Amino acid sequence: MAPWQPAFGETLLARDAVEFATGTAPVVSGMRWFRDAERKDIQNELTAQAGWPEGPSYTPTPPSRRSTARKVGRFGLGALAGVVVIALGVLLGGLGGAGSGGGHGPGRPRDPENEVDDFPVMWGTLGSLARTLPWQLDPARRPAGYRTHGIVTDRRVVIVGFPDDDPGKDEVLWEIDRQRIARVERMTYNKVWGEAKIYFTDGSWCRLAPPESRYGWTVLRHLCPPTELLPLSEMTPRQRKYVESYAAYVTDRDPAVAPVVTRRPSGRFLIEVTTTAPVTAEYGIEKSHWHMSKRGRRGAIRQGDV
Repeated sequence: MAPWQPAFGETLLARDAVEFATGTAPVVSGMRWFRDAERKDIQNELTAQAGWPEGPSYTPTPPSRRSTARKVGRFGLGALAGVVVIALGVLLGGLGGAGSGGGHGPGRPRDPENEVDDFPVMWGTLGSLARTLPWQLDPARRPAGYRTHGIVTDRRVVIVGFPDDDPGKDEVLWEIDRQRIARVERMTYNKVWGEAKIYFTDGSWCRLAPPESRYGWTVLRHLCPPTELLPLSEMTPRQRKYVESYAAYVTDRDPAVAPVVTRRPSGRFLIEVTTTAPVTAEYGIEKSHWHMSKRGRRGAIRQGDV
């Protein structure tokens, strides 16, 4: 069997490994919760009403168990690691590579009650969109060797799952029209570009991440901010020539897939060329990418563009 493919006329933008995020702040390290709008635990409801398998029950680690000296020491080391990771990420991004820059970095919490004191990865009332997400996204519930990928197209977001690290065995677990996603927010307290909070139009939300934090998580590239496609037919002759030149430069390009060009936050354009590399469990689809200016020349990379 072949991995999931888009419908006719639908543009596949990204496919990458995804799962429910995991807390890394001291009180919630290694934990995650599922909550309703009143912050009540809904694990029993998910098991009884949505057919979820039983999962672990977590208890936050009281801060009193950790001495002040240990906290300060860990923060200092973590802060240093965070600076190094960010520096490497910027360097790799500046070189136009698809390198990974994962790691934990104690930045300033954007949402302390939900990432330092508590760590919900699902938040919603009964019947909300967040509660329709598949249980296979939870690493603590799914079988060993089972993986989940997030797929983004110009129309929808799809979650597929597959056993034995074999994307050729994938099955659709969940999908949603992109119009039902209100916004997507990058969460950078625990990881570098490696977590996202997805808000749905009904007010519910979820918190997702790749299995390991990586700089330039590709599903986020097309969700935050939403992607604006630039068809070849709408490009200037110089832009079109530049895109075609870059596509020809990629020696392992898949000739059956047209280059995808999207407008980035800076106003520049991102060119993505799908390669012939097989879909992998760890990284999904491999694409070679480059930046183009509005004038159809090499474009400088700006923060958030990748």
